[in-house]
Amino acid sequence: MQIEIAIVALIIFYIFTKSGKISISKLIADNEMYLRRLKEEDYDFLVKAKYGDTVNPDLLFSKRLQNALIVILVVFCLLLKNMSYVYVVVCLVVGFAFFKLDYINLKNYYKRHLHEIDTMLPYYLKGLEILIQHYTVPVAIGKSLEDAPDIFKDGLKELINEINAGNDTIEPYMNFARQYPVRDSMRMMRLLYRLSLGRQERKQEQLLAFSKTISNLQQKARETKYKNRLDKMEGKTMSMLITTGLGVMILLVLAVILLMNG
Repeated sequence: MQIEIAIVALIIFYIFTKSGKISISKLIADNEMYLRRLKEEDYDFLVKAKYGDTVNPDLLFSKRLQNALIVILVVFCLLLKNMSYVYVVVCLVVGFAFFKLDYINLKNYYKRHLHEIDTMLPYYLKGLEILIQHYTVPVAIGKSLEDAPDIFKDGLKELINEINAGNDTIEPYMNFARQYPVRDSMRMMRLLYRLSLGRQERKQEQLLAFSKTISNLQQKARETKYKNRLDKMEGKTMSMLITTGLGVMILLVLAVILLMNG
């Protein structure tokens, strides 16, 4: 009987939603100020790391909230017959767990592709270094936008806009580093800021230091890449050896059994 009630309730809810009498989107929009507190600090970065500019993090977050509310409603309908305060808590916990599932998947994707994402910044900075030899740092960043990795483009635009608006402090650079918490992003942005402040006669000296740091990061990236590749090959070799060993053992056991029966 509970399942039938749940199905009927969901059908009614679907009809009301389609007719516009109930709007989850409006409910979320009306309470956006409170619901946004549920948004994880690194959520936008993780979305960009996986989808680039093809997906709007805010729209994806709203979709997460909608799906979580629907799950809460479904669980509520299933438990309606025996509803109590405990079951209300269960509904909320299940809904929150479902809400967190998308974030966990994004986090796992980032961990699986951590090396690839981390290496994007030093290689981008290497190209930027060439432009800085001929232009000021803000102009060089602007000219580098077209060839920058998609994941960094929005942050670079914000960085340029803040600088053009008259903010000559380190804060625009730190905002970028906080928005993209990849390996050594904080240190590299500090170096870039110092380079933007350097006098023309010291520019070459600072540029050499900047270039050396980038080269070190690239070297680390290559070492990590080779290590990961080696670990992967070792893992495959071990799997092959274990499989072969098990196969040989099974054949030996079968041979012994056949001899004993013979």
